[in-house]
Amino acid sequence: MKQFLIRLDDASEYMDVCKWIQVQHLLDEFSIKPVFGVIPQNDDKNLKELYPCNQDFWKLVKTWMDHGWTPAMHGYEHKYVTANGGMNPVNNRSEFAGLPYEEQAEKIRKGYAVLKSHDIMPEIFFAPSHTYDIYTLKALYKETPIRVICDTAVSDVYYKHPFYFIPQQSGRVRNLPFKTVTFCCHPNEMKKRDFERLKIFLARYSDQCVLFRKDLLKKRRLSSYDKMLQKVYFMMRNRGEK
Repeated sequence: MKQFLIRLDDASEYMDVCKWIQVQHLLDEFSIKPVFGVIPQNDDKNLKELYPCNQDFWKLVKTWMDHGWTPAMHGYEHKYVTANGGMNPVNNRSEFAGLPYEEQAEKIRKGYAVLKSHDIMPEIFFAPSHTYDIYTLKALYKETPIRVICDTAVSDVYYKHPFYFIPQQSGRVRNLPFKTVTFCCHPNEMKKRDFERLKIFLARYSDQCVLFRKDLLKKRRLSSYDKMLQKVYFMMRNRGEK
């Protein structure tokens, strides 16, 4: 059966708390437990200039975890320092892709240490703007116990030693024709119509929305269809299509 995962990006001290709570209430209405990406050491000036610092942020993270939400490590500082799309070129900008291994390892090591200092030991990683490269993966393997990446344009979860890759195909909820579909939502940026669209989708498909759990992970290899799907997806992105 097809399964949907809800992924929420950009949780940090600098976020639109009201919108995040609004998302929480909407997900609670349909008993949905999302994966949420925590920026360990947010230094993104766009976020810092837009939102006041929430002194209770880490308490809120623990509340969500106690509520059944799954935390993920969402990069380190959320700062774009290269124009490199890496091995998942959804965008031509990255906090990681294109940097030497040592720099990436330092970011990964420091980011995981921040989360661990708040008693958060994530099992999932996804990079800002979805971009990473082979050095990012090597750094994750050496510096953390994380072995799950939620970022790839394929039809289902697959395994490429030593990581499991959970697909993430869309920035808005819709019934895509794949086995496993992850929607990447940014609560900070959501408008009224986005909340309405999410509610309509959940009202229809909530029974197919699943919690992240170990049995979602499978040692499936990439198929020819997956490789074709990736090629077409990135071609469309390069043409500026959504």
